[in-house]
Amino acid sequence: MTLPLSRTILHFRHVLLVLSVAMPMLSTCSSQDSKCEFKAIFNFGDSNSDTGGFWAAFPAQSGPFGITFFKKPTGRATDGRVILDFLAQALGLSFISPYLQSIGSDYRHGANFATLASTVLLPNTSLFVTGISPFSLAIQLNQMKEFKAKVVEYHSTNQKGLTKLPSPAIFGKSLYTFYIGQNDFTSNLKANGIEGVKQYLPQVVSQIAGTIKELYGLGGRTFFVLNLAPVGCYPALLVQLPHDTSDLDEFGCLISYNNAVVDYNSMLKEALSRTRRDLPDASLIHVDTHAVLLQLFQDPTSHGLRYGTRACCGYGGGKYNFHPEVYCGNSKVMNGSKVTAMACKDPNNYVSWDGIHATEAANKLTTLAILNGSYFDPPFPLHSLCYLHPIG
Repeated sequence: MTLPLSRTILHFRHVLLVLSVAMPMLSTCSSQDSKCEFKAIFNFGDSNSDTGGFWAAFPAQSGPFGITFFKKPTGRATDGRVILDFLAQALGLSFISPYLQSIGSDYRHGANFATLASTVLLPNTSLFVTGISPFSLAIQLNQMKEFKAKVVEYHSTNQKGLTKLPSPAIFGKSLYTFYIGQNDFTSNLKANGIEGVKQYLPQVVSQIAGTIKELYGLGGRTFFVLNLAPVGCYPALLVQLPHDTSDLDEFGCLISYNNAVVDYNSMLKEALSRTRRDLPDASLIHVDTHAVLLQLFQDPTSHGLRYGTRACCGYGGGKYNFHPEVYCGNSKVMNGSKVTAMACKDPNNYVSWDGIHATEAANKLTTLAILNGSYFDPPFPLHSLCYLHPIG
């Protein structure tokens, strides 16, 4: 049974407190403390887990993105770190470098294939027409195949100086994470409505399951699949999608859209269950990030936040602080005056960063809940497989 988020986070914070008190009594960063069954993370996803891939391919990102932790834009669609960053930190790994980043990358502990606006299904038209990334899940899988092939080739020829690449043995000792599907769900909502989107969602979950099977063939054995967030609580959708007050729940979220997300997540969970039967020696874990984020949107104050369905970085003020024509960090002349969508002064009080993506504060709370294990299905003994480092 899933624990209430407040209890889950309090429990894990207690674990981290105990660890932080005990660590000075041990040798600093001892090999025993740092042991983990997972030597790397290979991530597949969209903007929710992109650590700079999209902006490496299409350089253009500007502030205020990255202001909280990095103090500058780093290709992340938030004010600081994403869930992948916190997960890597908890496992004792460095930040996972984007596969598409040519300068400064270190792949000894994995690679991140996620890019902003990526979909599971291959987009039918160009990026600049649809607003969808060309790096769909199928492309990310091909990049992973190429990455492994190159690693094996370089090591087989005994090339020297390749200190930023992993050992070929690492692929069977890695955690494979998926945080993708949001754009398949949201990109066509306005044009096709919920019923139109539902028609191709079975293809989405089928593609994710098929990708897991191919990664299994490459040596992968442990997979975390994060499900879809409650997009009906996103300020951007609350502003842009047609609805009336009868479609809003007591927390101000869109009932019909969130119900459709629940249906999708159930479909995904069932697809993983079927795939699990085909890969008996693999661990396929459905990670219920939806439940965590829903609690944050519905009751932010109980978790140390103040604002649920209001964006930190936006223009327009009001209930949602989101304007579809003036996105976070951008400026536009409206009614003869130049206006800019600026960041709030306290993003640590918000669930939503820019109307679409979570703040670092929300990402950290979500990661704490995930690491506790209460949101894994089936249960997964992460604590016994890895020494979990405190996340700051």
